[in-house]
Amino acid sequence: MTAEGFLEGRRLQLARGVLLQCIMGGYPPSRFYGSDDGDLALVADPKQIHRLPWSQQPRALAICDADELTGESSRLSTRGQLKAVVARYAALGLAPVVATELEFFVFAPNPDPTQPFQPPMGLDGRREDGQSAFSISSNNGLRPFFSEVYACMAALGLPRDTFMHEMGVSQFEINLLHGDPLLLADQTFLFKHLLKEVALKHGLTVVCMAKPLAHTPGSSMHIHQSVVEADSGRNVFSDEAGEPTATFRHFIGGQQACLADFTALFAPNVNSYQRLCHPFASPNNACWSHDNRSAGLRIPASSPVARRVENRLPGADANPYLAIAASLAAGLYGIEHRLEPSAAIQGEFEVPDNLSLPCTLHAALERLKRSHLAKELFGTEFIEGYIASKTLELTSFFDEITPWERRVLAAQA
Repeated sequence: MTAEGFLEGRRLQLARGVLLQCIMGGYPPSRFYGSDDGDLALVADPKQIHRLPWSQQPRALAICDADELTGESSRLSTRGQLKAVVARYAALGLAPVVATELEFFVFAPNPDPTQPFQPPMGLDGRREDGQSAFSISSNNGLRPFFSEVYACMAALGLPRDTFMHEMGVSQFEINLLHGDPLLLADQTFLFKHLLKEVALKHGLTVVCMAKPLAHTPGSSMHIHQSVVEADSGRNVFSDEAGEPTATFRHFIGGQQACLADFTALFAPNVNSYQRLCHPFASPNNACWSHDNRSAGLRIPASSPVARRVENRLPGADANPYLAIAASLAAGLYGIEHRLEPSAAIQGEFEVPDNLSLPCTLHAALERLKRSHLAKELFGTEFIEGYIASKTLELTSFFDEITPWERRVLAAQA
């Protein structure tokens, strides 16, 4: 839209079906978004209008809500779903607080998708080989890229906590500061968009796949969650003596009750399950633990005022609005129904059957399809539309024969 049109308040409309467009560009049958495929109104959030600092030509980006023409939020909008979950907390006098940790890879350009990704060439003329995890000098060859990333974050008002080189080859992690869930989802979305745009300027490729390299840790989007009293800001996970509260237990209980049903919302792609089922500290369970990275729900070591629950299931490929909405909705379900969690696990452990999670996209979609709870919390329209779109993607994946199949199976008698 032109700047003049935007400033005049001209309404931008979008076909309803676009909210269910699959990643290959196609659409499920129109019955999932209305046979007329009528319009939605895109309503810009005035707090999320940003001049794009990496663009030479003056451009701006506005994050919008997708609203029905009657004014209410579209049930197909993931941003709208998150706002609805936050409103349910507010009705109880509570406010959730979240922070996201996003991991990503920085690669050389990959024009041939049949070839593996490679790390970029460093200033010393070599490619990183995996010995730079947590090194303070590991990104020297990428310093111009990261310098512009930091500058663009500042220009967009994205505060950062820590940045580090992660375990994978040319893999990095950023921790965003905790705050309002909608704000953090917006910031996570903006950061991922920023990364890819700045990388293109520097002749690089940023990849937020859950598992872009074999035999290498995948990329997560851990969600740290706490709940405070809306009026006082007191963390309701800790009592006056600094001990865990019943609300804290119920929140964990709700997470455990919902994670299996919601796995497809946290792990939305075929590749997501490469990360979960070949784990390097990537949990595929709904166990909880104090500071054990093998548990899907980890309670980080912290002071009572910062007591929180870390959901380690989502990958970097997850939709931040939907993943945060699903995680918070699970916790609220536990609070409202006073659900008690299982016993905490420590050290080496075997996952009980009732706390295991689906390990393929097909299994996760089948579980979501059977979930009355998911439809109750997010609406039948959204869940059925989401499943329809993801089923298209899964079918597209099965339409291709992989190099492994040709390499290993072709010679079989």
